[in-house]
Amino acid sequence: MTPTAPTYLPFMKMHGLGNDFVVVDSRDAGVQIDAALAVAMADRHRGVGFDQLAVLSDDPEADLHLTFWNSDGTLSAACGNATRCIARHVMDMTGRDTLILRTDRGLLEARDAGGGLTAVNMGHPMLDWADVPLASAHDTLSLPLDGSPVATGMGNPHCTFFVPDAEAVDLEARGAEMEWHPLFPQRTNVQFASLLGPDHLRMRVWERGVGVTLASGSSSCAVAVAAARRGLTGRDVKITLDGGEIAVRWADDGVWMTGPTAHVFDGKWWIG
Repeated sequence: MTPTAPTYLPFMKMHGLGNDFVVVDSRDAGVQIDAALAVAMADRHRGVGFDQLAVLSDDPEADLHLTFWNSDGTLSAACGNATRCIARHVMDMTGRDTLILRTDRGLLEARDAGGGLTAVNMGHPMLDWADVPLASAHDTLSLPLDGSPVATGMGNPHCTFFVPDAEAVDLEARGAEMEWHPLFPQRTNVQFASLLGPDHLRMRVWERGVGVTLASGSSSCAVAVAAARRGLTGRDVKITLDGGEIAVRWADDGVWMTGPTAHVFDGKWWIG
């Protein structure tokens, strides 16, 4: 019997402030991208390792359609840093300075912000309890939980705690506990943020379906919105994450985030 030839899946490894991704173009893949493949590739010891897997496909109304898998094999509607990374790559390849990308969050505009930075409009925040979503009606500006966190929807749910010192928080314990809180029927991303100065926040993040990450784009947007709603900052802020700094502006047309990206390497995943 002639052995079946192995199939190789091309991919790119990218990161935004240490929030890392594997990017697969399904138009060239020739294999089915599913939860099992995402989990296998996400393994940092036996696979490639990533926080999210981003899959590219055609879209009749946008330049690309992006689908995001978390490292545990669940889907996510939004992934801001991966969106910026992909936008940067496409703009570099095509010479364009604006793109429209579709995610399950909706149509997102990306722009070349100059100086090697890339900006993406993550859309308007969802502030009503049913849209976050929460399991029952509550004021999203002050949830009935210890620490009175803020709930924000950015295409995925977020729970933001404002604390005196984000560095002092046991992120793994608190994040894991809050991700599965019954108030969040779809689980939640969890952030702990402290004010460093005028319009400057320090934020650490636990991502739903991933765990502790060095950065998170949608979480950065959620924290900026929550801080502005609380009156802690204006609508244009700098956020310092474990992986670096990102700028977020809550504008009339949505929440814009701007920061650096990196294309680390290209590879092939062996299937067979």
